[in-house]
Order: sequence, then structure tokens, then C-alpha cells
Amino acid sequence: MALSLQEKIQDPKQGVYLIGTTPPKIGTDRAQLETIASKLLGRLHEIEYDGVVIYDIQDESSRTQAPRPFPFKNTVDPCEYSQLIKTLSHLDVITYKSVAQRDASEFKNWLTNSKDKFDLNNLVLVGSPSSTGNIKLSLPDAYKALSEHQESFFLGGVTIAERHANKKNEQQRLIEKTAQGCKFFISQAVYNAQATIDLITSYVRTCKQQGITPQRIILTFTPCGGQKTLEFMEWLGISVPEATKWRMLDSASPLSESIRICRENLDLILQSCAHLDIPLGLNIESLTNRKEEIDASINLYRLLKATMELNLAEKQIA
Repeated sequence: MALSLQEKIQDPKQGVYLIGTTPPKIGTDRAQLETIASKLLGRLHEIEYDGVVIYDIQDESSRTQAPRPFPFKNTVDPCEYSQLIKTLSHLDVITYKSVAQRDASEFKNWLTNSKDKFDLNNLVLVGSPSSTGNIKLSLPDAYKALSEHQESFFLGGVTIAERHANKKNEQQRLIEKTAQGCKFFISQAVYNAQATIDLITSYVRTCKQQGITPQRIILTFTPCGGQKTLEFMEWLGISVPEATKWRMLDSASPLSESIRICRENLDLILQSCAHLDIPLGLNIESLTNRKEEIDASINLYRLLKATMELNLAEKQIA
């Protein structure tokens, strides 16, 4: 019998391979929603993957003074889209939920709804993008509300290597989130391999010191088709080293170059963390809805999954 996504994530011997996507813009009717979901799954039918990550897109303009390169558009409810993808694909989904906009009682109602109405079990809760603005519920309070809820969920968290590069304390956040119920973590898109290596190393060493088993970290990668996508990545807080930036932009095909860079970055992470006892995973997303970037994300998925599977096979021989 096939393992569930939850079982795969919790078994360090298993690879975990995900596709990340955002729900269509708000106002999309049900028929059109089904068309969009079917089209996405049609593109994915040639690859084997374990599930789909559905993001909850927020207006993050409070986090930075810089103008957003692409205009912000509200989306269809991630729960509704998750349910649709789950029904059409017969695969598990992981649904992101931004918690700052609702108070504790509204959030508890949302949890009940997500289980009873939408039949969703795998969640990643996300806090406010900045400490300013109207925060009705903090991330720790959301974790507390979830732990007290009558329904049980399989909970994951977000990890940001860039935050570790600045503050050197991301490993502590992961340990706190694990104590609050997180069983896995999904990274922000990786373009700075060294920042990710530093984070994983600090996390595993701190876990060892404290006698804790490190949870799986699922690494996110995304293709970059040019200047506009790069600006959006940097606006989102993704760290792109200067040399990497020019290597992509000066290339005859920035998209192909970005795929090569992602492959090199994953190789470097796997080599540098080979001695560390931590299960990793893969999540591939396209940050835009440009057809060439979506198609490139599928090529990237194939390449990086093969890299991860080879690494996993070598580990099991050792």
C-alpha cells in the first residue's frame, strides 16, 4: 500500500517531492477553477510527485518600502483550491495559512472548517510578514490554538535561511516550532546555497546538543526567467548573491542558466550536509504564471528530483 505524504515526511529513508502553486485570483468561478487546476495537473502528469503545496498569498508590502514588481491580487481561498487539487489529483496537499488576519476564535472556526468542510489535514501556518500592521493573532498563539483544537492536524512550519544569515538564530526558531507541534519545515526559495548550508548545520548541531531529532527540511527551488522575476524574488526577501544575479542576467538564456544554478546549489547543499543526520525534501514552484517559467519548473523538478534520489540511494549504500 502506498505511503501517505505524512508517512513519507516522517520516514527519513523516504524522499519527499512536492510541487508548489498559488490559487487563482479571487473571483475565478468554479468551472474556470477546475479548468486551471486540470491544466496544472495535466502539465504534471509525466512526473511522479508526492503532493502539492498550496500557498496563501498575502500583501507583504508592510515588510519593505520597495514597490512590488508585480501587482498584488487576492486569490481564491487556499482551502477551496487545496480541496479541488486533492480531489482531481488523488494526492495529498499541504495548505499554507496566514494567521495574522483573524483572532483566536475566528482561527479556531477556520480550523474546524478546513477539516470538516474541506477535508484538509496538512497545514503550514505563516505569521505576519512584518511586526507592524494589524496583527490579530501571533504565530505562537495560532500554534497554541491548534494544539487545543479537537481535530488533529499534521503541522509544518516555514524556515528562512536569509533570516539565519542576518540573526544567526533560525535554528532556535525551528526548535521552538517543533515544540509547538511542527513535524517538518519548508524553506523559502534557495538561491544562496551557503546560507542554507549554514542554517541546516546550525540546526542539526543544536538539535544534537539538546538531544532532539531534527525534523525534515523541504528545500524550495524556483526558476528565474529574467530581470522582472529576479526583482520579485529579491522583493520577497530571497537572497541572490551578486555573481549569481549577473550570471543569470548576462546569459543568453536566463531561464536555462537559473536551472543550472539551482542544480549546482542543490548539489552543494547535499555534499556539504552529507555528514549531517537530517532528512531533506524538495519543493519546486514557479513564482510567476508565465508559461515558460511554469514549463521550466517542471524541467527543474525532473533534474533536482534525480539529484536527490541519487543522493538518497548513495546514503543507503553507505
